[in-house]
Amino acid sequence: MSLYLGIDGGGTKTTCAVGDETYVFAVASAGGANVVRLGEELARAGLHEAIARACTLAEISPLRVAGVCVGAAGAAHAEVNAIIKQMVRRVLPNAEVRVVGDMVIAHEAALEGQPGVVAIAGTGSIAYGRNAKGETGRAGGWGFRISDEGSGQWIGKTAVAESMRAFDAGHETWLLYSVLDRWKLNSRDDLVRFVNGNPAPNFSELFPDVQFAAEEGDRLAQEILARAGAELAPLALTVLRRLFNPGEPVLVGVAGGIFANSPEVRRAFQESLHSSWPAAEISLEVTEPVIGALRIARQLATVRSA
Repeated sequence: MSLYLGIDGGGTKTTCAVGDETYVFAVASAGGANVVRLGEELARAGLHEAIARACTLAEISPLRVAGVCVGAAGAAHAEVNAIIKQMVRRVLPNAEVRVVGDMVIAHEAALEGQPGVVAIAGTGSIAYGRNAKGETGRAGGWGFRISDEGSGQWIGKTAVAESMRAFDAGHETWLLYSVLDRWKLNSRDDLVRFVNGNPAPNFSELFPDVQFAAEEGDRLAQEILARAGAELAPLALTVLRRLFNPGEPVLVGVAGGIFANSPEVRRAFQESLHSSWPAAEISLEVTEPVIGALRIARQLATVRSA
C-alpha cells in the first residue's frame, strides 16, 4: 500500500493529510509554513511539525510516504519553491515532492481536476481557473492594501470604516462596540490610532464579529457581507472571460473560511456571478484545500510509477 501526504501551508496554520489511494487516515495541523511571510526557520518548524503530527496520528513512518504535494503562497517563485521542497525532503526522503500555489490545491479540492474556476476567500482573496486546454488564469490576490476584495481583511476593514461613517452621521452601531471589544480598545479614538498604526492590524480577526452581528440581525453587518460576496464575483468573472467562451457552461467552486462560514457571502456571490454569467454551474460546497493537495500527491506517485 502506497502512502501520500497533502499539505496546505498557510500563513498562520499548516494542515497535513495522510492517506492511501482511496482513504484519508489522519489530518493534523501546526503553525504556519509561509516562507515569504514567516521566514525559513518558522516555516520549517510549522511544516515539519504538521507532518510529524499527521504521521503519528496515522501510525505510519514518514519513510513510507511515496508522494507529497504542498500548496503554499509564493510557490510560483523558483527560490521559494526550492526552499519548500528541500524542507519536505528532509523528513520525507523517499517521496516524490511537488510544490504548487495554494490556489492550485484549492482548485483541485473544489473541482476535482475538472476545468473551471475557483473563488477563494480567506484572510485574502483570489480567483483561479484552468480550461480544457490546460491554460490557467488568476485574478486578485495582490494584498489587502490594494486588493483582496471580499476577503476577511476586506470585511474587517470595511466594518471599521462603515462603523466610523455611521458615527459621523450620528448613528450608534452595535458593530462598532463589537470591534472595540475584539481588540480590547476603550474608545473610538483608540480605534482610530490602532487601525492607522504601523504595522496595520489584522483586520480579518474581525470577521467572526461581523458574521455574528449579521446573524443577530445587524443590518450594517449584513450589508457588508453581501457586498463582500458581490466583490468576489468579479474576480471569478475576470478568469471566466479569460479562459472560456462567452456564455459557456463552466464549473465554479468556492474555497476558504469566508465562504465556509458566511451564508450571506455565498448567496451574494452566487447571485452576482449568475447575473453576469448565467450558465455558470456554481457549487457552494466548501472542501478543504488540503484534500486537493492529497489528490495531487496521489497523481504524482501514479505518474512516477507509470
